[in-house]
Amino acid sequence: MMTTATKLNDPKTVRAWTMYDWANSVYSLVIITAIFPIYYKAVAVDNGSDVINFLGYQIQNSNLYSYALSLSFLIVAAILPLLSGAADYTGNKKVFMKAFAWTGSIACMGLFFFTDLETVPLAIFLSIIASIGYSGSLVFYDAFLPEIVTSDRYDATSAKGYSMGYYGSVLLMVICLVLILGHETFGITSGLASRISFVLVGLWWMGFSLIPLRRLPDNPYNRKPSNDIWAKGYQEIAKVWRSLKEQRDLKKFLLAFFFWNMGVQTVMYLATLFGTDVLQLKDDTLIPTVVAIQLLGAVGAWAFSRLSMRSGNRFALMTMITIWIGICVTAYFITTALHFYIIAAVVGLVMGGIQSLSRATYSKLIPENTIDHASYFSFYDVTYNLSIVFGTFSYGFINQLTGSMRNSALALGVYFVIGMIVLLTVKSSNLLGKKNEVEEEVLSTEDVLQ
Repeated sequence: MMTTATKLNDPKTVRAWTMYDWANSVYSLVIITAIFPIYYKAVAVDNGSDVINFLGYQIQNSNLYSYALSLSFLIVAAILPLLSGAADYTGNKKVFMKAFAWTGSIACMGLFFFTDLETVPLAIFLSIIASIGYSGSLVFYDAFLPEIVTSDRYDATSAKGYSMGYYGSVLLMVICLVLILGHETFGITSGLASRISFVLVGLWWMGFSLIPLRRLPDNPYNRKPSNDIWAKGYQEIAKVWRSLKEQRDLKKFLLAFFFWNMGVQTVMYLATLFGTDVLQLKDDTLIPTVVAIQLLGAVGAWAFSRLSMRSGNRFALMTMITIWIGICVTAYFITTALHFYIIAAVVGLVMGGIQSLSRATYSKLIPENTIDHASYFSFYDVTYNLSIVFGTFSYGFINQLTGSMRNSALALGVYFVIGMIVLLTVKSSNLLGKKNEVEEEVLSTEDVLQ
């Protein structure tokens, strides 16, 4: 049981928890989506060619970066179960969360030293470390959700976290763009301005992570570990694994989540490539689009949490999956920049909603009497990371096989269809939804968007 010192639904604790979304989301926007990929493509060239020598191998620079990210996701998937078991056994998730968050933020700052073709190996290594830090920290962060609020507030709190992440990432993104676009005003080159942006990401991530690390509860279940934490940690994760076999709805949800998240994350990671390669859009138009998507994501997270409150998690998820299928089919036919921007706006609305509600829905399916939240969320995050690997790989493979990213986009729609079919078999009453006065209060516009 929780200690009496642990107070659920404490507004200060909830706000502190959402600040980690504010802290880490700058990595996914600035490093993964926008500024670093553009800088990397400009620097990692050999006499004007995108094919470079990497540790004795000739490889296209974009493929090298994609492989590096895939490797980071596989590493996280391999190590998280044991680490989460140890975190549950010791009762100190914050130590693990801090270790991953600060490792990732320091790696981002290290990208400042990526200056030319000779430092590409350094950039690839740091990119892998930063990705591991980001993905690894999330399992411990997500696992706090059932420990700070009651189940009737999972949807709203998760949505508020994602909204804070979108707002924070946009704010730093604007600061970085001002620095890069106005580099002459500051007396620096655009390259140096980009490298300073990587440092700002690391400082932002590390600095704001201090807020949740100071406020979130320590050892809420009063665990008393012995010295052999790794063996005990393995036992914790093994116990959760055995319990999963008896929880049919939880297993079905993870399978459904695997398929729809393949589509969601692949679109998020590779949408800019679709715009540049298929529609020949320029970076100066794509980056403002990416920023707009983040703001729409915050609105979507709030809107679909309200829909979930009124009609249930499963209905809200089904609605969003249906929209995602429409996005994938429409992407096959688009031919103009205007079409791309319209689809991007729709992506923004369902992107935040499906991510925040997936996290909240999984929390509702975890057994109420469990104290192994990190172990349970390790399976969620392993599924999350593996879905990215399979999704991005299949996207590239289909593109290479057919010679068109349009076919890759259409294939993503199949993943959403499979996810929808599996989700229909999840019958838990926790996902069917009842209007709740407490939830109504939590889901007010002021509470979710402030």
